[in-house]
Amino acid sequence: MTKLRQVLLYTGVAILAVAAGVLLRGQLASKDMAAPDAAVATKGAEAILAASFPDLEGNLQPVSQWRGKVMVVNFWASWCAPCREEIPEFISFQDKFRDKGLVFVGIAVDQKERAAAFSKEMGINYPVLVGDMKAMQIAGAAGNIQGALPFTVVIDRNGKMIGSKLGRLSESKLESMIGPLL
Repeated sequence: MTKLRQVLLYTGVAILAVAAGVLLRGQLASKDMAAPDAAVATKGAEAILAASFPDLEGNLQPVSQWRGKVMVVNFWASWCAPCREEIPEFISFQDKFRDKGLVFVGIAVDQKERAAAFSKEMGINYPVLVGDMKAMQIAGAAGNIQGALPFTVVIDRNGKMIGSKLGRLSESKLESMIGPLL
């Protein structure tokens, strides 16, 4: 293969990859927070509530300790651009609705040190737990079959999964989902 053909082939592959990325991002951004089917909702809520992860100090924290509250469980990472965009809104919501029984639980799929530094930098005001591949398996059980971040799940006071969103969650979508639960 000549040098020119190699360059053309690589350029074509790069263009296809960029186009696929743009299309996927657009598809993820346009999808509303979805109500999962009953089987996924039951399995997902059970998996999340049965999980325990270390917090930023290394203490094991069961997610079930927040049962009875409206939980917004967000799987994120410090290197994830859409995660970085939505977390300030989550901080604001936590301040605004804490007294009404809302709790965000951030599960960082990241290194503990990076999650701690990012949490401090952003001023995260809700529990941050540090997950690993087990966290991604739990997210998968809750409907994140793509294994991408961010992934957010809303669980009502009775432990029922109400909805999930793969990709950045807008403030208006989140408010419409949690408003009736508070």
